[in-house]
Amino acid sequence: MKLAIGCDHAAVELKQEIISHLQNRGIEVEDFGTYTNDSCDYPIYAEKVANEVVSKRADGGILICGTGVGISIAANKVKGVRCVVCSEPFSAKLSKMHNNTNILAFGARVVGLGMAKMIVDAWLDAEYEGGRHQHRVDLIHEIEEKQN
Repeated sequence: MKLAIGCDHAAVELKQEIISHLQNRGIEVEDFGTYTNDSCDYPIYAEKVANEVVSKRADGGILICGTGVGISIAANKVKGVRCVVCSEPFSAKLSKMHNNTNILAFGARVVGLGMAKMIVDAWLDAEYEGGRHQHRVDLIHEIEEKQN
């Protein structure tokens, strides 16, 4: 499995900890920045990660900013992305099981390292159930297609 990861200036340290956590799980990680605490624009990194995911160069993505909200909104502008922002593991798990999310986002100013790892693990360990949920995912895709 290969994941793309990105963050803004608010989450550089947490991103590094999550990269280590992922690598300890045997997951290949490609880091798309940012790499410093200098103020930057989160949509740049959201788009980079989102493009990796929709192009299938990565199996999924993780995005981190101050709250997770802005970076998830930006990622969801890329056709084919289903990015969820989570502050606890239950929503992360269900987002994968029911919505087939392909990018996970959270906030470095909202969750600590321990909770962030639990959120990541819940999302990674969950599997999409398909079945009755596929119709709803298809409807989301249809909305997306109408916009183009």
